[in-house]
Amino acid sequence: MEEQRLLGIDFSTASKELIEVLTEELEDLSLLTEITKANINRPEILMLLLENPDTPEEIQKLIHDALHVPVAPQAQVTKAGKTPEMRSIPLFQRIQKMNFGEKKLLALRGGKEVRSILIKDPSSEIVLTVLDNPKITETEIAIIASSRSVPEEVMKKIVRKREWMKNYTIVLAVVSNPKTSPGYAISLLTELKTRDIAILTKSKNISEAVRAASKRLLQARKGL
Repeated sequence: MEEQRLLGIDFSTASKELIEVLTEELEDLSLLTEITKANINRPEILMLLLENPDTPEEIQKLIHDALHVPVAPQAQVTKAGKTPEMRSIPLFQRIQKMNFGEKKLLALRGGKEVRSILIKDPSSEIVLTVLDNPKITETEIAIIASSRSVPEEVMKKIVRKREWMKNYTIVLAVVSNPKTSPGYAISLLTELKTRDIAILTKSKNISEAVRAASKRLLQARKGL
């Protein structure tokens, strides 16, 4: 896959730990197909996929043909699809043990729980990659845009995504976040409702420039 090639890692060489995390919280079953085809000669990975209750029948058949054995009953798993061995180590700890390339692939292809962990990663490049995850939702973006711990580059990337900036909650979060550069924040003020602008005029969490611009806009709307 092009995404994997650009990241310098592909599923055929990915560690078992990485694949475990990717398949725990599936949002796209096509990911299982990709992983299976890339690991057709790695029995330990194929057995891992068989143990996943979300693995569809057609992929089980593919694995059965590759292993040349009957598909055994699925291993004992929890409702969340995790084996006891996987449950023993928190997801956060497993991700922290991974190298940069693995984290970056997870950021691009991982599920919601993985994204919530990696959006707080010390590497701004990892955090920015999370925003490229095709499964990320606008609700997640609004939460990220509200965080004061994200890098300024993240706020810039959010602002530049026109689709996201059609969401009022995201726009308000961006303007209200002190990590957003004043230039971006001020340019978005006219998109806000008057009641929210009034709140911004009293906010101590934004820059003086944004607060002053909010006051001017509020006065203009009131015809003062």
